[in-house]
Amino acid sequence: MSTLRTALTDLVGVQHPVVQTGMGWVAGPRLVAGTANAGGLGILASATMTYDELAAAITKTKTLTDKPFGVNIRADATDAPQRIDLLIRENVRVASFALAPKQELIAKLKAAGVVVIPSIGAAKHAKKVASWGADAVIVQGGEGGGHTGPVATTLLLPSVLDAVDIPVVAAGGFYDGRGLAAALAYGAAGVAMGTRFLLTQESTVPDSVKQEYLARGLQDTTVSRKVDGMPHRVLNTELVDSLEHSGNVRGLVAAARNASKFKAMTGMKWSTLVKDGLAMKKSGDRTWQQIIMAANTPMLLKAGLVDGNTHAGVLASGQVVGLLDDLPTCKDLIDGIVADAIKRIDALGALRA
Repeated sequence: MSTLRTALTDLVGVQHPVVQTGMGWVAGPRLVAGTANAGGLGILASATMTYDELAAAITKTKTLTDKPFGVNIRADATDAPQRIDLLIRENVRVASFALAPKQELIAKLKAAGVVVIPSIGAAKHAKKVASWGADAVIVQGGEGGGHTGPVATTLLLPSVLDAVDIPVVAAGGFYDGRGLAAALAYGAAGVAMGTRFLLTQESTVPDSVKQEYLARGLQDTTVSRKVDGMPHRVLNTELVDSLEHSGNVRGLVAAARNASKFKAMTGMKWSTLVKDGLAMKKSGDRTWQQIIMAANTPMLLKAGLVDGNTHAGVLASGQVVGLLDDLPTCKDLIDGIVADAIKRIDALGALRA
């Protein structure tokens, strides 16, 4: 089939300018390898993995694909340097970050030939990581799922493109060839998608939960601060509605309980959790209440996306969920998106006199 060559495909060595984001509990070896084998860039989500689980996931992914793939790392995690060493040893092609990594970590990765692609939410953040040596950035507009900002992709994307000279990947509201063609017209080097890849055959999310997503409309998501203290776009559910109408005390009690569960699940020490909290406090504008509430995120997402308990968990989702009605394979999805984008780009060219 025809392909689209962009700064992203050249930088990473993938066939198509389509990225599957590192969604916690969702982006495991099967989905990442499915994306990679289809010609896109799949990114493993490591924030919900122990170090040993991440090592095993990288090994498993490499048995399923010989194509380039990436790993998303929490830049504020106390073991981030050790995880970066792992990526370097395993020759992982891309390191992505939800928060800006320290300048010395970027330098270390780049010296080893690893492509560094942080996710950012504002032009000023893009300029900062670009000045530190980041190879590209992913910019997510407010339509996106999970942690998101208030500015729509159609405004945020051009502001970032005007601010930096490195490749910019657009995220938030993308799901088809029209979106890819539009992003390329803006000047982006590709698109990144989360919800669209969550709803594929390679996604390990329980089928009953996938059907819950497919039944939703464009108005069926909420940006809540009651999940973990930060703006978090999720599907409307009874749990989310009860959280939205709950007081702060209830949220903090639940967060403390979930912190204990998260500690037991990952094998982390309390001292590590405290160190991570201090790092989060130092690196951003979070209050202590928000830091404590952050313990809610992994456990509530696990309940919904892994255990299939939509009554006890939350379901992160972009607004695009209201436009999705199928569960394609990663190959069918990416092939269809690229083919449609090429068709639309060609049609635009025909408009010239």
